Amino acid sequence: MGNPVAVTSSFNLPDGREVIIETGKLATQADGSVVVRLGNTMLFCSVVSSREMRADQSFFPLSVDYQEKFASAGRIPGNFFRREARISDYEILICRLVDRAIRPLFPDGYLYDTQVIINLISADKDTPPDALAALAASAAFAVSDIPFQGPISEVRVARIDGAYQVNPSYSDLERADLNIIVAATHSDVTMVEGEANECAEADLVEAIKIGHEAIKVQIAAQLVLAEKVGATTKREMAPPAEDNEVKELVAQICSDAILKVAQGKLDKNERKAGFKAVSALLEEKVKAEKGDEYYAEKKPFWGKYLDKLKKKVIRQMVLDSGIRLDGRDLRQVRPIWTEIDYLPSTHGSAIFNRGETQALTSVTLGTKTDEMMLDTALELSFEKFILHYNFPGFSVGEVKPMRGPGRREVGHANLAARSIRKVLLETPYTIRIVSDILESNGSSSMATVCAGSLALMDAGVPLKAPVAGIAMGMIADENGRVAILSDILGDEDALGDMDFKLTGTEKGITGCQMDIKVDGLPYDKLTQALEQAREGRIHILNEMAKSISTHREDYKPHAPRIMEIRVDRSFIGGIIGPGGSIIQNMQRQTGAVINIEEVGEEGIVTIASPNKESIDAAMAMIKQIIFVPTEGEIYEGVVREIVEFGAFIDFKGKSGLLHVSEISYQRVGNVEDVLKVGQTVNVKLLELDKKTGKMRLSMKALEPRPEGMEDRGDDRGGFRRPPGGRPPQGRDRDRGPRRY
Repeated sequence: MGNPVAVTSSFNLPDGREVIIETGKLATQADGSVVVRLGNTMLFCSVVSSREMRADQSFFPLSVDYQEKFASAGRIPGNFFRREARISDYEILICRLVDRAIRPLFPDGYLYDTQVIINLISADKDTPPDALAALAASAAFAVSDIPFQGPISEVRVARIDGAYQVNPSYSDLERADLNIIVAATHSDVTMVEGEANECAEADLVEAIKIGHEAIKVQIAAQLVLAEKVGATTKREMAPPAEDNEVKELVAQICSDAILKVAQGKLDKNERKAGFKAVSALLEEKVKAEKGDEYYAEKKPFWGKYLDKLKKKVIRQMVLDSGIRLDGRDLRQVRPIWTEIDYLPSTHGSAIFNRGETQALTSVTLGTKTDEMMLDTALELSFEKFILHYNFPGFSVGEVKPMRGPGRREVGHANLAARSIRKVLLETPYTIRIVSDILESNGSSSMATVCAGSLALMDAGVPLKAPVAGIAMGMIADENGRVAILSDILGDEDALGDMDFKLTGTEKGITGCQMDIKVDGLPYDKLTQALEQAREGRIHILNEMAKSISTHREDYKPHAPRIMEIRVDRSFIGGIIGPGGSIIQNMQRQTGAVINIEEVGEEGIVTIASPNKESIDAAMAMIKQIIFVPTEGEIYEGVVREIVEFGAFIDFKGKSGLLHVSEISYQRVGNVEDVLKVGQTVNVKLLELDKKTGKMRLSMKALEPRPEGMEDRGDDRGGFRRPPGGRPPQGRDRDRGPRRY
């Protein structure tokens, strides 16, 4: 058997860079496998789908795993085992980007175990690989026989220096004021996720359009590749079992009962009980008319058709009447109440309650030592803004084991974090927000954004502006009727055609996440949804402002205080000292925590303590170390040492020489006759040698010069008269008779 022959297809990004899709060389026993390459960045993807369905399978078991191999960037993992372990939150977010883009594109009834594995196998540190992951997954399905209704692709669209770019580099992304990932088929956008610096709604729509046009090029390249390998025929799948008799029975018995519950304006638990009663009614009537054996024989169909009927009836009700399950109209936001400073021992806290969704959020302020280390294949970095989101089972009235956060929790936390991060102003603190969802019936991630913003303001953390979030939904029918729903319920999320979460300030959008479950969302309807979301967001911000509208002027009394000072890089060694001795001694003496970070030619020194006196003492010590005297300035000093030719004076952590000739205009025969060790004196800095750091000081420069006298200029001080004046009397002890 000879070497395998790779089959390739390629396309160019709008800026001319070539992307190559290759198949046939790696992992040939998988149902489909590809390598996607952009420059030195290479992603490998395999897809496998079982050919037999598990018994009683009721959902589509799709798993997507994305992992970056450390070897791809020439690194060895930093953990104990020195191998790739549990995937990071960053990798989980990429898994979700791919999963959400491909999951809706499998045929109804396709419930076979399907696995997608994507690995970064070669990395260019300036090329983000996340925007290529869904392309790799779709291309692997395209060259397989798995019945996938694609192809699709994803691209990143960023606005950089006023211009939109597709899949820009990391270095360019640092200047972006809008950054989104768009997923789409050739005809329809299916997913959007990203962030912006308070952008306008029209700017987001424009970025989505640009991303969709770029995706169409990538889809064409996948179709070419599939044709080259002859993968245009997909495996046959058994159509899902149907029973029209059961479907008609369910409709006859349950339609009116479902509508009655849907129109009842009930809360979540009442509505849940009402639909449970409808299910019991169905069972009772079928058994009465057809017998117990008939009901048992048709057991797989009753729940399936009842759920479909419930969805159909409620959607029809909303489209016909414009009234929703809880009695609201399409634009109405549920009642909101908020409270801040609820937890007395935290540095900031807030409760945000909207309808039957409630978030209790806390803020903790820490120092640089509390930063979170992020060790990925591409870099080792530190994050000073952390947001954790918890969704316990009791929030929806369920019993659920308390485990670590799942992918959903990681995704919701990321959306909330990126939304709030856009309004944070510069601060020396490490900030951790924890959002605990205590009740949930619709968009707990948006409640987290609102509660997080309130808690930060309660903690005294400066923000550009408060930020709020709202979840939008959509119901559309085959006749072209569309209802856009503001602030959707959990039930509306399940039965609707769109889940669109928007966050932002009064000025503009800071974050977004959109999943569309149907084909075709016209851009005019997208624009309508964005405008309706803006109205809802402003309403929520006004409700939040009833508790607090800007950050407190000061931090809580028990919060750590942090002062920051920037120093020249040359002083860092002096602050740290040999083996860290100086900085450790300062921390011991003051009780403050001192951290130093090098940024370019500067050092950023942060001093943290809950005690202001500790911070002031540490700051004074550091200012002494970094103090640079100025020639001509007057300083108060202390005599440290007396020598024959003068004295050494300490001032502000520095030391200079006061020569005997600069002590006084009067002649000084013995320095100890004038100065004592420990004596406080005022001196003027005459000269600072910038190379050696030596300083020449003067006391006599602060005295008035005797009238008619000029400086004698010898090494013992004194003065002399002008020519013709009377010579001084006496002898010079060291030099014999004075000569003039």
